[in-house]
Amino acid sequence: MTKPAPQRYIYRWNRQGRKGQVCTVTARGKMNSICVRFEDGYTMVTSGNAIRRVKP
Repeated sequence: MTKPAPQRYIYRWNRQGRKGQVCTVTARGKMNSICVRFEDGYTMVTSGNAIRRVKP
């Protein structure tokens, strides 16, 4: 079996200069917290409200 392609999201909040950048979710926690990884390899823990799916 192959893994499905990871979902791509847009980071919406202006935190650490990342607004509008594409990211993927690597982990989801309790209380709507998520770990995201950006295309340049930077990772951060943030709220699930900070991202939106990329429309195809």
